[in-house]
Amino acid sequence: MTLWDETTPTEPDPRREREGGRVVWLVLVGLVLLVAGGYTAAYLSAGDKVPRGATVAGVEIGGRTPEGAASALEAGLADRADAPINVKVDGSTESVSPEEAGLSVDYAASVEQAGGEQSWEPTRLWDYYTGGDDLDAVVDVDEDAMEALVKRLAGDLGTEPTDGAVAFRNGEIVVTDPVAGDAIDPDEARDALVAAYLSDDDAELTLSPSQPEIDDADVQAALDDFANPALSGPVTLVFGDSRIRLQPREFAPVLGMKAEDGALVPSLNTKKLTTLVASGISDDGAPVDASFEVVDGKPRVIPAKPGVTYDPADVTDAFLTLVAKSEGEREMKVEATVDEPEFTTKDARALKIKEQVSTFTTYFPYAEYRNINIGRAAELVNGTVLEPGETFSLNGVVGERTRENGFTEGFIISNGIFKEDLGGGVSQMATTTFNAMFFAGLEDIEHKPHSFYIDRYPVGREATVAWGAVDLQFRNDTPYGVLIEANLNPSTGSSQGELTVSMYSTKYWDITTRTGDRYAYVSPATRTLDTPDCYPNTGYSGFQIDVWRYFKKPGSDELDHSEKFHTSYTPSDTVICKPPGSID
Repeated sequence: MTLWDETTPTEPDPRREREGGRVVWLVLVGLVLLVAGGYTAAYLSAGDKVPRGATVAGVEIGGRTPEGAASALEAGLADRADAPINVKVDGSTESVSPEEAGLSVDYAASVEQAGGEQSWEPTRLWDYYTGGDDLDAVVDVDEDAMEALVKRLAGDLGTEPTDGAVAFRNGEIVVTDPVAGDAIDPDEARDALVAAYLSDDDAELTLSPSQPEIDDADVQAALDDFANPALSGPVTLVFGDSRIRLQPREFAPVLGMKAEDGALVPSLNTKKLTTLVASGISDDGAPVDASFEVVDGKPRVIPAKPGVTYDPADVTDAFLTLVAKSEGEREMKVEATVDEPEFTTKDARALKIKEQVSTFTTYFPYAEYRNINIGRAAELVNGTVLEPGETFSLNGVVGERTRENGFTEGFIISNGIFKEDLGGGVSQMATTTFNAMFFAGLEDIEHKPHSFYIDRYPVGREATVAWGAVDLQFRNDTPYGVLIEANLNPSTGSSQGELTVSMYSTKYWDITTRTGDRYAYVSPATRTLDTPDCYPNTGYSGFQIDVWRYFKKPGSDELDHSEKFHTSYTPSDTVICKPPGSID
């Protein structure tokens, strides 16, 4: 008989174990399916919507699709997106539009930033159901528009710095002092405008000192190194034996200084310099003699011009260096072909033509031929220069009175009566020039009074001329040159003409005069003519008269010598005109 221990366990039932494992598995599968279904439902419910609690710039957009959220955001920001922005700078306020600032809202990007997307990620589903932040809108900035606005604000609300400058005007140095400005920092301004956009805040900008690029030190260096030396004295250009001396007042306009790499550097107007140098030489390469002109009643020398052919670059390339040199080094030889003038500037100055020594004016009634003929004679005489010992000839200067020489027909005196011929009226030039010579104290060589007296001329001090027969001549017997100036103020139907002849030199004599009484009268005859060129005339007596000229040294009361002029006038006959052929 076999005995069993009551404590010995019985063998497990394999079938029962299998059934229990199946139940556990089924439970687990159910749980998985339950969770998966719920997660799927949560995913499907969230979709690509924005987290429920999301706001952008204070506008609630949560729980909406991206498209819906963008629309809601646009509607919510409609007033603020277009509202002007107040910009404050140093107590000044100016409103600008967002469009002018280049600011706009990127609605899609703002929604995307808030989390509007579809994803199986648990964190995404968690954020959707439990999250959502209050975010700022995504702002687009048109950088070109923003830059333009900031530049305008800087101009309106700030001040640009003033660079120092050095210029040359009227032969003098003109300095512009540098001045600091008030500037707006572009990056700070941009950030402030973006921050103020969509808010109720102002864009607060600050001004900070803006230093000029050319400061006091740069200006002083320009003065020391170039400007002051440049105008310290004349410069001389040497063309062969001719020297063109340019004064600072002449060449200053060709100089300049410009800002370059934070400094002032010399500059040159080459066109003006070429013109300036050309003014000292002849235009066509032929030499031009020195001459004179009268300015404000004072004679001055017009320098001679050598005939020069040269390369302008030889001057312009070296001129800036030349003007900055010190005294004694301000001269430059220019390679050139040179033809020297016969009458040089030195010759002209040696004549010592410095002042007016006489002037005389005569008047004449209106006649167009007088305006033409006297005007042409004055034009030819004007500017004549007599060197010491030289003799003036009116016929020699004026030339033959022809149409080709600019003259027309006018009345002359022939055989004691008026006739018409070319050059009538030129005797007005002879009389006026004679009187200017008379009071200048020059030596009378030849003069012939009119055959009968014309009352618009000074009695006993007048002269006539006729080409090839009668001339007016006088000699410059002083040690100085004499410049003759002749000016005509033409006559009109309502006013007399005026002819003035003046002489310029260094005063050598003080001249006074005395006119005696008329004497030895001769009665006029009467002529009856039937010629086609007869002009009627009411006659008057002839007579004789004496005029004295007294010479004293300038400033002296002592008479040096005197001179007597005797004139005998024939009668001016009465002329009666008859029809041609009526007198047998």
